[in-house]
Amino acid sequence: MGADGIETPHPHASTEVCEPALSLYREALRTGRVARADLGAVPCLIDMALLHPDPWDDRWMRPVPPSAALAHLLQPVSREIDERLRLATSLSQALLPLTAVTNDDPNLAITVLEGIETIQASIKEATETSADEILTAQPGSDRPSSTLRASLANAHTAIRRGARIRHIYQHPARYSSSVRSYLSQIPVQHLQVRTTELTVERLIIIDRTVAYIPASDDRNTALRIRHPALVAYLIQVYEVLWAQAVPLAETHHTAAPDVPVTAVQRSIARLLTEGHVDDVVARKMGISVRTCRAHIAKLMQTLGATSRTHLGSLLVRSGIIETNSHGL
Repeated sequence: MGADGIETPHPHASTEVCEPALSLYREALRTGRVARADLGAVPCLIDMALLHPDPWDDRWMRPVPPSAALAHLLQPVSREIDERLRLATSLSQALLPLTAVTNDDPNLAITVLEGIETIQASIKEATETSADEILTAQPGSDRPSSTLRASLANAHTAIRRGARIRHIYQHPARYSSSVRSYLSQIPVQHLQVRTTELTVERLIIIDRTVAYIPASDDRNTALRIRHPALVAYLIQVYEVLWAQAVPLAETHHTAAPDVPVTAVQRSIARLLTEGHVDDVVARKMGISVRTCRAHIAKLMQTLGATSRTHLGSLLVRSGIIETNSHGL
């Protein structure tokens, strides 16, 4: 009771036992009883039926054995657990059979993945169930070693399940030691590789049922696509690229076999004559600006050009590129 005769509220919920109450309950168990007058500050002992009145003297309270008290207190908890389990079972029985029903809502078939680790984990999960074919288009001429290690692990997982792998790279990847090291560790009977001058942004299609494409310039966000129509369209795009690409095992000849120009240099020459500056050419080719300029210098040396303008006219006359180009 307070000084004004009003009961002081207990400082915790009625389903809890405070430390003062536990201390008094421990004392009651040791001595066999506690004075009723001592319970004013710990009403939870009576609320939770841990004490009962002494039948011979109502000034005292006797403790209920802890095992009996625990069984009594757990009864409502057990009932609540049983009710929730029955609800979970009922919901599962009703909804699980519907997971096999195809949902045609495209919004539910496209998932945004944030972060490189999340993207890689999703791709890894998809490859672990792959048993048919994995298709990839990889722009650029080189890839980080960490990405290649993850790709190699995914490839081996898919191959063990009987899947085949097709890769499309850009021509400069033919000269990438990291890409070639990665390819050398995959059994050739399960792998086909082609290169092309220009390709789409990164594209991965697994078992023709799920596709991954970037959703941001830095590739830290991706879309996982499961909508059948969208996946089918991306497969068509891939097959067009594949048909136009050159098998890695074959040499990509230029239009003028008497001129010692590589396929990469021919592609750079075409982009230059279309009027693109060096950094744009490098970006389209998936190489660094420094490497791009080294190829341009090699072209000038090979053709004997004295300037960029001179190089443009020589490229057209050499037959390395089409004659309808726009000049440097």
